[in-house]
Amino acid sequence: MRIERDALGEVAVPDDALWGVHTARALDNFPLSGRPVHPGLLRAMGLVKLAAARTNRELGAWADDPDKADAIERACRELADGRLDGCLPVDALQGGAGTSTNLGVDEVLANRALALLGLSPGAYDRVSPLDDLNLHQSTNDVFPTALRIAAIRGVRALDGRLVALQEAFQRLEQRFADVVKVGRTQYQDAVLTTLGRELGAYAEAFGRDRWRTSKCEERLRVVNLGGTAIGTGLGAPRRYVFRVVDVLREEAGIGLARAENLVEATQNADVFVEVSGILKACSTSLWKVAADLRLLSSGPEAGLSEIRLPPRQAGSSIMPGKVNPVIPEAVTQAAMRVLGNDVVIAMAAASGSLELNPFLPLIADALLESLDLLARACDVFRRLCVEGIEADAARCRATVEASTATATALVPAIGYDRAAAVADIARATG
Repeated sequence: MRIERDALGEVAVPDDALWGVHTARALDNFPLSGRPVHPGLLRAMGLVKLAAARTNRELGAWADDPDKADAIERACRELADGRLDGCLPVDALQGGAGTSTNLGVDEVLANRALALLGLSPGAYDRVSPLDDLNLHQSTNDVFPTALRIAAIRGVRALDGRLVALQEAFQRLEQRFADVVKVGRTQYQDAVLTTLGRELGAYAEAFGRDRWRTSKCEERLRVVNLGGTAIGTGLGAPRRYVFRVVDVLREEAGIGLARAENLVEATQNADVFVEVSGILKACSTSLWKVAADLRLLSSGPEAGLSEIRLPPRQAGSSIMPGKVNPVIPEAVTQAAMRVLGNDVVIAMAAASGSLELNPFLPLIADALLESLDLLARACDVFRRLCVEGIEADAARCRATVEASTATATALVPAIGYDRAAAVADIARATG
C-alpha cells in the first residue's frame, strides 16, 4: 500500500493502482449500482483531457519539461483509445456532478504518465493529477463535454443498426409482396392486404426512427468546455477558452462547437432529455413491431401462424416441442428499459439547481445504457429474428378464404348495408 493525502487526511491505496485518494474515497462513499462508469464515457474523458493538455502545451505549459508533456499526452491518448479500460473502479452513480469520475481520471492519467516516465504511482511532485491533468478545467465542463462525445458515438452506432434493420424489413417486403392475407384492426378482421405491405410498413417506421436519431447529433455537438466551474471560464486564460474546443474537434473527429453561452450550457441538461425522447420513440417502434411478430407467429396450430420465426431455443422445461418467440420478447424488454431510463433522465435534468446539475452521473448512466440497449436490440432483432422470417402462405390463404374481410370490396357495388348483411349471413352459415 501507499499513503496518499487530500484535504480530508490520509488514505491507504494499493501500491500498483493507477487511481488514488479521491477514487479511494469514492469507492467508500458510492457502493450503489455495482457497475463502473460507462467505458464510452471514460474514453471520451480521455479525448477531453488530451485536448486540454495539447492546448495548455500550445500556451506554454511544461515548456521546460517536454518529456512530462509527452507522457501526459500519451496517457490521455491511451485512455481515449480504450487501452486503459477497467482502470477506474468508481461506481456509475455518485454524488458531486461527476467530480469523482473527473478526479479519478486525473489520477489514472497522472500515474500512467509517471509510469511512462519510469516512476512509481503517487509521485505527484513530478506529475500532479490536479495541477497538471486538471489544468484550466473543472468537472463541470469536462464531464458534460465527455458525455456529449460518448452520446454522439452511441447515436452513430445506433444509426448503423437501424439502417440494417430497416433494410432487412425492406427485403421481406419484396419477398412477400404476393402473399395476400387478412389485415386486422382492433384484433378484428378488417380488409385484405399483403404480408409484404405489412412488413414494409415496419421498415418505414424504422426509417423514420433512423432520421430522428441522426438529428440527435446536432443537439449534442454544442459543448461547454472552457467554461470551467459555472461557465464563466474562471481560472482559465482567454486563449485557452477559445482554443480548446478546436483542438477537441480535431482529436474527436466530430463537428463540435463551443456554446455561445457557456453559463447556460453549464446550468442545463435539457439536451439529454431531448435526445432521450428520440430514443424513447425508437424503443416504442421496436416494442410495437416485436409484439406484432409475436402475434403473427402465434400458435403455431392454435394461433394466427401467418409467419414463422426462426426457432432459437427450447421453450419449456415441461411442454415438449414448444418454441417461444424469445428474440422479440428480449427486444421488448430492452425497449421497456429505455422507456424507464427516459423517465429517469427527465427527473434528473429537472432536478438541476442554479448553476449546475448535480445528477449528471445518473443522466450519463441512463442515456448511454439506452443507446447501447437500442443498438444491441436492433442488431439482435435483425440477425436472430427478422432475417429468418418465413411466410406460411397456405395459412394466409386459408384465413382469407374463411374471412368476411372481403365484404368491404363489395361496398362500391352494393352499398354498405347490403355488404354488412352479406357478412352477417356468411358468419352465420359459414
